[in-house]
Amino acid sequence: MPHDAIRTSIEGDIATILLDRAEKRNALSLPMWIALGEAFAAASANTALRAVIVRGAGEEAFCAGADIAAFATERGTPEREAVYGRELHGAFHAIRTCLHPTIAACSGWTMGGGCGIATMCDFRVGSPATRMGIPARNLGIFYAYDEIDPIMQIVGHAVAAEILIEGRVFTGEEALAKGLLSRLVADGTVHAEAEALARRIAQGSPLSARFHKRALQQLRGELPITEADRQAEGSFAYTQDFTNAARAFVEKRKPVFEGK
Repeated sequence: MPHDAIRTSIEGDIATILLDRAEKRNALSLPMWIALGEAFAAASANTALRAVIVRGAGEEAFCAGADIAAFATERGTPEREAVYGRELHGAFHAIRTCLHPTIAACSGWTMGGGCGIATMCDFRVGSPATRMGIPARNLGIFYAYDEIDPIMQIVGHAVAAEILIEGRVFTGEEALAKGLLSRLVADGTVHAEAEALARRIAQGSPLSARFHKRALQQLRGELPITEADRQAEGSFAYTQDFTNAARAFVEKRKPVFEGK
């Protein structure tokens, strides 16, 4: 499902996937999530590549997450939740399992699903102006086991609890100190550093990079999750609490969503 706000460009052996919706801080609608997963799947299938960068349009935001204003039509019933959850998981999975090393250029707002995208990547470059967090608690929604796992692997239990339960939003300096960012550079230079990092990676053996990436993930082993856990997770996917919280949040933030 191609989307004009998810665009891939290739320069030599480096691909850049652009989230091109600056007027909404690059927030993703459901069709955009689907297109994002397809873009990473296509990059993974291109064995001529050596690195993949994902970035947002402009300097203000990498990605503000899911387009909450679209939840009224994209979510809110068991059937819609099932579709949304499946496609969201598919997009995250395509990013995490991409054949090539992946770099998130976390310029500015890197929130919610945007933070999720970043944690699926191998490297995260930010600046002091970067803001990282996952405010899922405000909507009464949750991250699935498979999406929580990379966060745990990156920052550990204590910081993951700050992110998911307390709802902390970290500055760039805090995110670096917590291990959420791989490196911190000056404001306005995040995209340039992401490109320089991709070029440094591309100078090495692609077979070596691919093996080490896969080995680091495989050494994690299987998630200690039973089928009963999976079923219980699914039972939380649609609740009246979510519907009420999401509607209230959308109404409260409507001026922001409409660019006022």
